[in-house]
Amino acid sequence: MRIAIGCDHRGLDTKKLVMELLSAVGHEASDLGCYTTEPVDYPDIAREVATAVARGDFDRGILLCNTGIGVSMAANKVKGIRAALCCDAFMARRARQHNDANVLCLGTELGPELTGDIVSAYLATDFEGGRHQRRVDKIAAIEG
Repeated sequence: MRIAIGCDHRGLDTKKLVMELLSAVGHEASDLGCYTTEPVDYPDIAREVATAVARGDFDRGILLCNTGIGVSMAANKVKGIRAALCCDAFMARRARQHNDANVLCLGTELGPELTGDIVSAYLATDFEGGRHQRRVDKIAAIEG
């Protein structure tokens, strides 16, 4: 799977951890920024990752900021993106199963084990379709 990943300056360490995890299980991760601890505006990174996923350049995206809230809000402004802020593996599985989430958003303070569990659950779970497709279609209709 091709995955775009991005973070703000607070997410560098967590992004490195996630990229190592992705590589270890055979996914191709592309780092779309940021690359230093110099402050950056998370909406810029979220837009870049979300746009790349919406365009079809990547299968999914992962975004990180201190809480995950900001990148989630920004990514969801891009047409075709269903970004989900997940705080545990259950939420990550449901985001995929029921909402066909194509961008995972994470806070940077979850710790390595929980972060790994969430990312693994998100990547290993497929969209169930069926009645959930109707709901995803309704989300897309809101975008216009």
